[in-house]
Amino acid sequence: MFKTFIPFFCFFTLLQASHLFAETNLYQQFPPTAEGTGKVFMGREIAHVMGYQGAGWLEREAREKEERTDLLIESLNLQKGMTIADVGAGTGYLSKRMAEKVGKDGIVYAADVQPEMVGKIKSFAKKYTNIQPVLSQTNNVNLPANSIDMAIMVDVYHELEYPYEVVESILKALKSNAQLILVEYRAEDDKVPIKQTHKMSESQIIKELTVHPLKWQTTINLLPWQHIVIFKKQ
Repeated sequence: MFKTFIPFFCFFTLLQASHLFAETNLYQQFPPTAEGTGKVFMGREIAHVMGYQGAGWLEREAREKEERTDLLIESLNLQKGMTIADVGAGTGYLSKRMAEKVGKDGIVYAADVQPEMVGKIKSFAKKYTNIQPVLSQTNNVNLPANSIDMAIMVDVYHELEYPYEVVESILKALKSNAQLILVEYRAEDDKVPIKQTHKMSESQIIKELTVHPLKWQTTINLLPWQHIVIFKKQ
């Protein structure tokens, strides 16, 4: 009789552990570094958000050459008719490129927490009828449940004020077995010309994302400055 209760006990223990992680104080506050907020999640200091005043950086002429955004788009293996969430879309630089790949039957939700950025997306969305601007909250992406084939955050996750809650909200929007992809500047490479709090190591990304029901699939390292870390919803 004792053996029949072991699987149930283990399952119950896992549920308790998951609930405990969600309910405990996820974040600590310390004196901030020069480039950080002082808010720490799982040993990592959260970076300051790049405000809408930095829109020019996202649209700079040299971006494709410096970051090889063309290779990034190719590596996503986007298909016609897919529904994509560009979380932290900013000016929509990548939303436009992904919209071309998914075609008129696809959708790109271009989500951002800054109304000014969403305004920039709305300014060209009429030309891209498959882009839908979304104003998110700092703890919720505000996307339709069970609707997304792939969600991607490009140089965004390290700035999230509430990373745990945002990923949980993305999971609700993802379909079963859908992908969540993080593109982050490589902390392992001192030659990457980005401030340290705006970089993330592969191991830290995996550590933080796998506290959720996400399984790491692969990491693609073909970009000059960033790695592409791919997870699958479990």
